[in-house]
Amino acid sequence: MSALENAPKEKLIEETNRMAGIGSLRGKFNVVFEDTTSAGVGKSEKYHSANGEIIVQRPDSIFLKIDAFNIDIAQMTSNGKKFRVAVLEDGGSGKYKKFLTGTPGADYSALQKVVSDIDPGAGDKNQVAKKNANAFSNIRPQHFTDALLIKPTQPEGGEYFYVQSEIFQDEMNSMSSKRSAPGWINHGYYLLEELKKKGNDLVISRRFWFDRIGTIRLARQQIFDDAGTLESDIVYGNLGNFTETKNYTLPLRIELTRPKEKYKMTLTYEAPESVIIGKEWPEKIFNLENRWSLPEVDLDKKLSEMKRGASQAANKGEQ
Repeated sequence: MSALENAPKEKLIEETNRMAGIGSLRGKFNVVFEDTTSAGVGKSEKYHSANGEIIVQRPDSIFLKIDAFNIDIAQMTSNGKKFRVAVLEDGGSGKYKKFLTGTPGADYSALQKVVSDIDPGAGDKNQVAKKNANAFSNIRPQHFTDALLIKPTQPEGGEYFYVQSEIFQDEMNSMSSKRSAPGWINHGYYLLEELKKKGNDLVISRRFWFDRIGTIRLARQQIFDDAGTLESDIVYGNLGNFTETKNYTLPLRIELTRPKEKYKMTLTYEAPESVIIGKEWPEKIFNLENRWSLPEVDLDKKLSEMKRGASQAANKGEQ
């Protein structure tokens, strides 16, 4: 194993902010969606891969388009205030075609339904589209914003504090020869934890993992809510050169896991050299319109109705 690199906290903060220096990004990618509903019992279901195009722009705008077998499966946007998801294809049933709207940051996990009566056959484009449509209806576009456009660190000493530590994990050695049995290495990481003031306490806001083998590389970002519950777990792959000028060194592969929504999505850039970085995109791109006249579902309204119904049921039970 290569010698571990040493770095002070300032170096870790510097590398985080280097990654956070991207103002906007547009590119095409391959996407694999994985349903982790049964991950707690050692099971998960990986769906067929699809193609996609993404545009992200600071502070929190995103456009995401996904298609499979040249079928437009879904489009979604978020402008930081409202997200919109259009599920456009479901294999012909029409059951999952809808236009969802909601508020970024809201927790809609109580509304999530697990659909288990779909069994797509291999190579059946209609069944694949149907299952992917149901899966993508649970995705929220703003989940990808912080994964692709990392937020910079904050000045220390006020509301935020940063703490450095190290950790070692036994992991499969990805550098092992294909002809030999895969080996294990004791992988060394630095952890940089972002702590935020909450009253008289400090709560964790983000945790950054830095690979120390051969260089200092941001390998993982974990994002937590105000209660310290994990919201996003983002793993960054090896770095590559982006744009035609190759002036940007960024991860070629990004894995995003959302425990509450019970899904994992892996994005792999198709052509890093064709990615556009730094262009300012008009705001209308991030405001998806229901030009397909899909049935509309207001998730905020639906969640409010569900909570009101539960409250009324509880009150009747107490009488």
